[in-house]
Amino acid sequence: MISVITGENSFENERQLQRIVGDFDGTVERIDGATLELRQLPDLIMGGTLFADKRLIVVRGLSENKVLWADFGDWTTRVSDDVHLVLVEPKLDKRTKTYKLLQKAASVYESKEWTDRDGLAAQKWVEQEAKTLGFDLDKKCAQLLVGRVGVDQWQLYRALEKLAVVDVVSLEIIEEIIDANPIENVFNVFEGALRGDAVKVKGMLETLEISEDPYRLFGLLSTQGFQLAALCLADGKSSAEVAKDLGAHPFALSKLAPYASKLGPTGARKVIAAFAEADASMKTSAEDPWLLIERLLMKIANI
Repeated sequence: MISVITGENSFENERQLQRIVGDFDGTVERIDGATLELRQLPDLIMGGTLFADKRLIVVRGLSENKVLWADFGDWTTRVSDDVHLVLVEPKLDKRTKTYKLLQKAASVYESKEWTDRDGLAAQKWVEQEAKTLGFDLDKKCAQLLVGRVGVDQWQLYRALEKLAVVDVVSLEIIEEIIDANPIENVFNVFEGALRGDAVKVKGMLETLEISEDPYRLFGLLSTQGFQLAALCLADGKSSAEVAKDLGAHPFALSKLAPYASKLGPTGARKVIAAFAEADASMKTSAEDPWLLIERLLMKIANI
């Protein structure tokens, strides 16, 4: 039997592998596919050994072994019924002969990396995972957690592990013990500017300057500015509808919605102009990029 685990979502790949390993009663054999040689294949796939009738063999990165991968397709029908061969391949070239033969001979599990469009799926997932870890997470807490952490499942799971040791999980607890990801930090500083809170903005920028790259921060701020402008010019559409159009997280746009209503189309044009001016300066000026970012946010604070 052959199983193929592929796709860019490493969390789901490992979770699928854990399921297979958990169902096997015996010692798992783990092989580095990149160093495997053709002469080793017969002993690997032809059945039991003196020590075990059934074998579970996990091979990682076999497709990186270009010579062996090209020949491996011819061996797919020779795997013994006593062997469960698991190929872990995050990236597979689906055009190869071997992959096409594996589609016929193997069980293929393909994971997909979550994007901002999967925010709702991520919220449902953390609710279910919380129950598995022994605690309850209501919808508002799940929404806040995804908003702070993002949709990366490794980071979400680590955050859930932190919350699992708390007696009662609340919005306040999440904000206290779960670090906000860079996008959340960007939203907070952008929100401070939209509120006209210059003191808060300067304080947050001083903190961000310690760990963030200014050009990356400006790129994230530009995304926030674009989303705000889209809401301002949405012509009656809800924030959820605009989020769907942009492929953005609905929660993120819902937080921008009140400011969009206040600014309106005229305010949106001023925000866009401020970003355009800052972008030009970032590309052509010798000034400190952090100073340019602060100047941009101060302009937005005064709109």
